[in-house]
Amino acid sequence: MTSPARDALAARLRAAGSVFAEDEADLLLEAGDGDPARLRSVVQRRLAGEPLEYVLGWAAFDGHRIRVTQGVFVPRARTTAVVEQAARRLQRYDRVVDLCCGAGAISVALLGRVGALDLVAADIDPDAVDVAAENVGDRGIVVAGDLFDPLPDRFRGAVDVIAVNAPYVPTASIATMPTEARDHEHRIALDGGADGLDLHRRIAAGAGEWLRPGGAVVIEVSAAQAPGSSAAFEDAGFATSVETDDDVDGTCVVATRPA
Repeated sequence: MTSPARDALAARLRAAGSVFAEDEADLLLEAGDGDPARLRSVVQRRLAGEPLEYVLGWAAFDGHRIRVTQGVFVPRARTTAVVEQAARRLQRYDRVVDLCCGAGAISVALLGRVGALDLVAADIDPDAVDVAAENVGDRGIVVAGDLFDPLPDRFRGAVDVIAVNAPYVPTASIATMPTEARDHEHRIALDGGADGLDLHRRIAAGAGEWLRPGGAVVIEVSAAQAPGSSAAFEDAGFATSVETDDDVDGTCVVATRPA
């Protein structure tokens, strides 16, 4: 709904380079909640270049508002390609791992799509673990540690789906990322090593120990990196396919453990 205040704010945002100035203006006005001092604060933060999601305290993802805090990886729409492929392979009460979970967006989306799950989300970043625990609540367990290390022993050889958005930006490419990611998100959530696939290779090497026969890893990757990621999983004994979702510009490798 338009108003002089909304139009003026949208004009300021547009002048600052916002592509979706009207939508951002609506969200910032909502965040201001009728308090002029609060509105002035959130607008100043946004105009100073802080990511909109950090200013609002949440990111939109698959129909949910996912709480985010400073430095924690902001979920992107393209990751719904992982959610879609994982959800197709799940039924209620199945056992799921959300690996490199960040704010827990994949967990929340799968719970919304599938229903109750035996779910563990894990991340090495303690800030991400804190906010994921808030987002997941009592619908799953959130643990801190390096990849599979913190998973409960009862999951060993029994997981139906491991859903992953591991860092896959090549180290040298981080400098060319948009400033909102490069300057605000924790580097550990972005850096995938020299070719971007260091974590993919480690996950391929370790996933077979945790999946049940016929279980699958669904892992996000860029289209250009998909052949390399697939090869890593094939070398570890998995059957793979590359799945794309043009609507969200999302690509993922689905790696299935032989039955």
